[in-house]
Amino acid sequence: MSAWVLPDHIADVLPAEARHIEELRRDLLDTARGYGYELVMPPLLEHLESLLTGTGEALDLQTFKLVDQLSGRTLGVRADTTPQVARIDAHLLNRRGVARLCYCGPVLHTRPDRPHATRDPLQFGAEIFGHAGLEADLETLLLALDCLGAAQAGDVTVDLADARIVRALLAGAVADAAQLSRVHAALAAKDSSALAGLTRGFPAAAREGLLALVQLYGDAAVLVEAEKVLPPSPMLAEALSNLKWLSRHLGEARVIFDLADLRGYAYYSGMRFGAYVAGASDALVRGGRYDEVGAVFGRNRPAVGFSLDLKELVGVAAKRAPRAAIRAPWDGGAAAGLREAIASLRGRGETVVCVLPGHESEIDEFHCDRELVQAAGQWVVKSI
Repeated sequence: MSAWVLPDHIADVLPAEARHIEELRRDLLDTARGYGYELVMPPLLEHLESLLTGTGEALDLQTFKLVDQLSGRTLGVRADTTPQVARIDAHLLNRRGVARLCYCGPVLHTRPDRPHATRDPLQFGAEIFGHAGLEADLETLLLALDCLGAAQAGDVTVDLADARIVRALLAGAVADAAQLSRVHAALAAKDSSALAGLTRGFPAAAREGLLALVQLYGDAAVLVEAEKVLPPSPMLAEALSNLKWLSRHLGEARVIFDLADLRGYAYYSGMRFGAYVAGASDALVRGGRYDEVGAVFGRNRPAVGFSLDLKELVGVAAKRAPRAAIRAPWDGGAAAGLREAIASLRGRGETVVCVLPGHESEIDEFHCDRELVQAAGQWVVKSI
């Protein structure tokens, strides 16, 4: 095997795509800043016990491990940034009120989380800590939609659910972790026959409610139907009421409900959502409420947020034209005033590409629509 062949599901990002990703990164961070989010930069590596504490336990199999040559302790390469941001909120900021934090950086997965996915996503995310109300849930959804709008990703469909619905239905059932895992998988696959077999020993209300969930997928009428067919429960009633409120406040966004959707079940404690656009094989954005995320750090603060992979987003975002640039002669020091003219243009934010001797006909990533030429003893910019 050639030494330069990269590992499976790992790839270089070449100039045109890298430029687009970087422009998206700036746009998304600016969008989050417009909502009042502060940027944080957690480290790529942490001691393993810190990285996999609390909700991070669910990431164990996705986390690369290595030995620190300085301390001899085991380190982990983060597979998700949310637990780190919860640690920052709990231990470093330690604010009494609301904290809005955003981030953008690489994460690394031991395995791709779905076919054709990369193992080194560039993860962007935003989190709100300190507010338990629906207002924070709604803000998170609106920010996620605005981020997709900034990327010009196309028409968006929001898939809403709530982890408490399944939790309420399972409250009276006796099952071990392995059986519950199989129940969750059957619900996610909408496999009624498998679900019927797995829940045979459950209380009748729980069993019938779980089987009904498989059919509860669609528009707002699903919530009305859920109130009719699911067994009464304060937790379930609150979850359905919250979903109604959120859908009403999302304006013109297309919203569907999948009450059996359990992706991220171990992570979320309330509302969860996915945002889909045409051309993407799965949700571009995933998020929701995860109030227990900071408990292990000593501050069980309400938390809600979302994340996305910029490398995936760039595949469906509107293509952007290369940045306009100015072509200039190579500055060998002989042409009076050329270096100063180039420096002045760059100081004003222009891109100036100096043509090296012998490469006058080459084309690069920049679109040179002007050139720097000498006229009447002065260097001036003219359109090409």
